Amino acid sequence: MTADVGPLGDLAAFAGHWTGTGTGHYPTIADFAYEEEITFTPSGRPFLTYHSRTWSPGRTKPMHTENGYLRRTGSGAVELLISQPTGFTELHRGELVDGVLELELVNLGASPEAKPVHATRRRLTVAEEVVGYDMWMSHADTPMTHHLTAELRRAAG
Repeated sequence: MTADVGPLGDLAAFAGHWTGTGTGHYPTIADFAYEEEITFTPSGRPFLTYHSRTWSPGRTKPMHTENGYLRRTGSGAVELLISQPTGFTELHRGELVDGVLELELVNLGASPEAKPVHATRRRLTVAEEVVGYDMWMSHADTPMTHHLTAELRRAAG
């Protein structure tokens, strides 16, 4: 079960450690599968810390990681702030309605040597013991295209 979540309100449903699998596709690369762990950790304040790690199937090779925060703002909106070791930061904003968090990009920051990602969009869902997500990306000459989808279950303990 989840720890004490304090002032999180409906964001408390995301709190916990989640494991599962996903698939990725994009016009410029071969389709792929992956395993993932996501942790949303309560802070005692109106935000969760976020950490995601992915591996190739069988966890034979690390693939991607990102960190950030899922937070409720003073106006009641929900923001997802993400940093990636590939040189990107993302700030998304949206509303959580019936377990669906539709997020729109507010700001995408990139280091001078980051790959040419122009925009991203994310959707998170939560329903009791399952968290799901979808991610879209615009990269180089490719317009906004669905890139990732995953389903993760609450891990025991």
